[in-house]
Amino acid sequence: MRIGLPKEIKDNEARVGMTPGAVKALTRRGHQVIVQSGAGFGSSLSDEEYQSAGAEIVSSAQEAWAAEMVVKVKEPIASEYHYLRPDLILFTYLHLASDKPLTEALLASGTTGIAYETVQTGVGQLPLLTPMSEVAGRMATQVGATYLQKNHGGRGILMGGVPGVAPANVVILGAGIVGTNAARVAVGLGAHVTVLDISHDRLKYLDDIYRGQLQTRISDDYNIEDVICEADLIIGAVLIPGGRAPWLITRTMLSTMRKGSVIVDVAVDQGGCVETTRATTHSHPTFEVDGVLHYCVANMPGAVPRTSTFALNNQTAVYTLQLANEGLNAVRKCSALQYGLNTYRGALTYAAVAEAFALKHTDPIKAMDSL
Repeated sequence: MRIGLPKEIKDNEARVGMTPGAVKALTRRGHQVIVQSGAGFGSSLSDEEYQSAGAEIVSSAQEAWAAEMVVKVKEPIASEYHYLRPDLILFTYLHLASDKPLTEALLASGTTGIAYETVQTGVGQLPLLTPMSEVAGRMATQVGATYLQKNHGGRGILMGGVPGVAPANVVILGAGIVGTNAARVAVGLGAHVTVLDISHDRLKYLDDIYRGQLQTRISDDYNIEDVICEADLIIGAVLIPGGRAPWLITRTMLSTMRKGSVIVDVAVDQGGCVETTRATTHSHPTFEVDGVLHYCVANMPGAVPRTSTFALNNQTAVYTLQLANEGLNAVRKCSALQYGLNTYRGALTYAAVAEAFALKHTDPIKAMDSL
């Protein structure tokens, strides 16, 4: 198979879809890999490293996209839509439930879109979302600590406090991968941490691990309203796999929060779990509503691209190789990739995305059999 690796062009996105190691695994099995020059520079990976792995270096994005399968990190932006076509397999993060224009572009073009974030194992794990959730969760606390500083617009709170002065009050909405990693860093910094989730089992797990170092509460309207009014930092870590995140904090609720408090909404990729969330970039990461600072960067792990690129490839490489070896037969044979299939030749094949936009949903296998 001919596989393309274009350079990411989203604002301040320095990750790259494949490492030289992943490329070598493909070329050793007879596949052709086309890498756009400079694709790996942001992750400190040179063209020479890709060449040594057997890749062909090309000068333009158009050449890299002219492949049977394109492997990326982030979803195509509008200026890339013209590369989409019926005979293309696109393997990347898509986050379609919060991006109707991209959904429509994929459907109109007939592109086969396989989304990292919805690839799911038989036991419900999301192996290609997990590594970036780990990075984003740990970053969320670091970012929150930075923006709590007065010079960045926050209340002027030190996360761990000092002897005789209380630490920051951190509220984490969601106890999944993002929330667990955010809690790990916040507890390590000495903050007062409260984690809310709808799953008693997840809360019990955190309670057992931290043995009183953090507080846990069931996530419902009453408890959320109760804790956010005392919060210095709120981390939105809610996930509905492939679907739009629910609003747990409404615009009305913001008025109860402390002026200068900070919200880091990691759920922004799926629309955000705060009503006032709107996607921001690393160039312009924050905005203020009702005196509350919002950080809603949609590609947080892009700020630590080398770590993120290698963490992502540790999980994606095996699926990339399956798709290269077997094409769409890999989707038929692998239930995890069936979950990952979001669009196929004009059909929407992921239920949560269809629900988000009130569109028709087609079962992945039925779509592949009928079209």
